[in-house]
Amino acid sequence: MSRDDHDHSAGGRLLSVSNAAVGGLIRLGAAPRACRELLVRGRRSGRLTARPVNVLAVDGRRYLVSPRGSTQWVRNVRAGGEVFLRRGRRVDPVDLIELDDEQKPDLLRAYLDRWGWQVSAFVDGLTASSTDAEFAAAAPRFPVFECAPRHRP
Repeated sequence: MSRDDHDHSAGGRLLSVSNAAVGGLIRLGAAPRACRELLVRGRRSGRLTARPVNVLAVDGRRYLVSPRGSTQWVRNVRAGGEVFLRRGRRVDPVDLIELDDEQKPDLLRAYLDRWGWQVSAFVDGLTASSTDAEFAAAAPRFPVFECAPRHRP
């Protein structure tokens, strides 16, 4: 599997090393409960790429938020790439349904309430205590997807 969403700068290398370490913990089942490895088929390469993600659970539903915006994994999902969530040995096929901007503010707030410390460098000063108007204005910059189990025919 290849890694996407990184560059060759010092920050990009650090992020790649960090993602690899977290991915290893996820594959061992030793990462925090909400951590999964998102596996998505590349829209150009056709290869399965892996990216650690935090799965946000709200009212019995699961969501993926991209605090870094329209990254490679987001573009691959939008192109209809095959998607799985992995933790330990379990690999679940899922469908990711992108939400409209109007549906995002409460989910973005919940995401930042839980993981704001982890993603603060990517969200342009937005915090869990930002105003509703600030979340509404920011919503177009942050893709949010609902995770639905894929039912095989």
